Amino acid sequence: MKKLFILTCLFFTFCLPGLTQNRFTDSLKHQLTLAKDDTSLVLIMSDLCYFFRYTNIDTSMYYGNRALALAKQVNFLRGEADAYNKLGLAYREKGDLPKSMELQFKALNIAQTHNYLLEMANAYRRIGLVYMDLKDNPAAIRYYHEGLKYDFLSNSKRGEAIEYMNLGMTYQYMDNSDSATYYAQKALDSIKYIEDLKSEVLRVLGDIEVMKGNKNGALSYYHEGITHGLQINDFRTISFIYANMAAMYKQFHQPDSSKYCALNGLAYGQKASYKKGVFLSSSLLAELYDSTNPREAIKFYKIAAAAKDSLFGAGNMKTIQTVITRENERQLEIITTKTLYQNRLKQYGLLAGLGLLLIISFIQYRNTRQKQKANIVLEKALSDLKATQAQLIQSEKMASLGELTAGIAHEIQNPLNFVNNFSELSNELIEEMNSELDRGSIPEAKTIATDIKQNLEKINFHGKRADTIVKGMLQHSKGSGSKKELTDINALADEYLRLTYHGHRAKNNALNVNIKTSLDSGIGNLDIVPHEIGRLFLNLFNNAFYAVAEKNNQAAEGYVPFVTVSTKKINNKVEIIIGDNGNGIPNKIVNKIFQPFFTTKPTGQGTGLGLSLSYDIVKAHAGDIKVETKEGEYTKFIIELPA
Repeated sequence: MKKLFILTCLFFTFCLPGLTQNRFTDSLKHQLTLAKDDTSLVLIMSDLCYFFRYTNIDTSMYYGNRALALAKQVNFLRGEADAYNKLGLAYREKGDLPKSMELQFKALNIAQTHNYLLEMANAYRRIGLVYMDLKDNPAAIRYYHEGLKYDFLSNSKRGEAIEYMNLGMTYQYMDNSDSATYYAQKALDSIKYIEDLKSEVLRVLGDIEVMKGNKNGALSYYHEGITHGLQINDFRTISFIYANMAAMYKQFHQPDSSKYCALNGLAYGQKASYKKGVFLSSSLLAELYDSTNPREAIKFYKIAAAAKDSLFGAGNMKTIQTVITRENERQLEIITTKTLYQNRLKQYGLLAGLGLLLIISFIQYRNTRQKQKANIVLEKALSDLKATQAQLIQSEKMASLGELTAGIAHEIQNPLNFVNNFSELSNELIEEMNSELDRGSIPEAKTIATDIKQNLEKINFHGKRADTIVKGMLQHSKGSGSKKELTDINALADEYLRLTYHGHRAKNNALNVNIKTSLDSGIGNLDIVPHEIGRLFLNLFNNAFYAVAEKNNQAAEGYVPFVTVSTKKINNKVEIIIGDNGNGIPNKIVNKIFQPFFTTKPTGQGTGLGLSLSYDIVKAHAGDIKVETKEGEYTKFIIELPA
């Protein structure tokens, strides 16, 4: 069986066509033929997984999975942790961040349980890389420093050098040029330990030079990095360097050079299945072609959107949060088990009598120390959870902004059409007037001049309409923080109803909804935070239009979708009701709809934060929100605010 396994690996190594190789993989493949035992095979295949991750991701994952399977088969725990580490790194390069983080936490679990210092350092470092990809740079730096601590303990010079490189790269993303330069230079000083990562170090140094405005210095590092990358077939880093070169050329107003580099970055990113490189280059190409070749721009926008969704889609964010939560629960369970065990020791010590007083005091001291450490771990876990939650809330806010922007665009397009049409007509009339003047027909020319004057008045009128719309939206979006002000609630509700409807119509122009309003004019102004209540309206109207659109797609002929909004003053409260005749909400989940992250929408169409945020907004205004619904027939949200 073992011989068959080795033969399979050798066939994959030497006979599979199209396999990208370099001097690091060549050496390892030779070692694979000489391996005498299973543990050596595991470690060599793990290293092949690591060194193929930049050149051939499928080959990398093949060796990683084989190493992991063999390590489990022969119960080689250190090899299992190493395989999880390097396979997790391969998944990161593939763009599967949730899977990468899950595997790194598995490696960390094994390493912590058995005190494998080097494997702990590797796991902390690579968890930090995932946080860097998620743009949570403070969390990434915390994990890098944790990894650096275990690199020192295990005397891993290579680990220290990689840690310095990662720190330099992350500080560069944070626009901290001093710290970025310090750590990147330390990595370059230790380059003999990370020769395979030299291109990456040179890329970071080039990025720092761009930050300082030194174009020639940046190009020197970038070209050296590309040359080294080509020598070892490191297409992934080459893609990254070309993307950054393209961004630099765009910054220095050299669009042709920027396009050339971005196209190279995209090509190498696709060749290496490096989704981040694909996203960076295609996003830049879409921007560069936007004003000159819209068709090409749309093509690159689609490529960028697919890569971005694969990396940072709502489904990925939820999966990552689940992985982090599960790991924090595991850490909490370990701490709880230790605490119970220590408490049991304390009870036994008390029963031993006065003669064991010194031992009991020692145990008590040790318990206190352990609890302090437990509190530190719990606080760190809570901080990580808050950071992930903040990212998801930002995703919800950006989705709401998209809906609102579409509505504003539709609303402002109408007066702009009038302005454009009357402008063109006035140009034609001026040409006619000039012709009449040339012929000496003064009365006819005056008549045409009167028409031109009327057109200009209409242009002025519709221009002021557009100006009113823009000023109204600026009033709602101005940075007043959480400051309350007297606001016409009826006008605010009507405005967001119209904008939300136009936003949905922009995405689906076949959607026709009957809108019914019943707004009590006697309410007067309410003391509210306008942009927060506007967000409440936006969330509830979005849900209503989504519900009737879904039912419209499913319902038989004759279904007439409608959305209603009504306001009414009752004693010292204002009641706002937003309703629709969509599919309603099933009884079994009604009690869950205000819970954070709970959603009935398909993956990628909702984060499950809209109603949760709406609930918080109403409560912050000392109000109340409840829902009435009947499955298959209707849904009504009833909001009560102090009058």
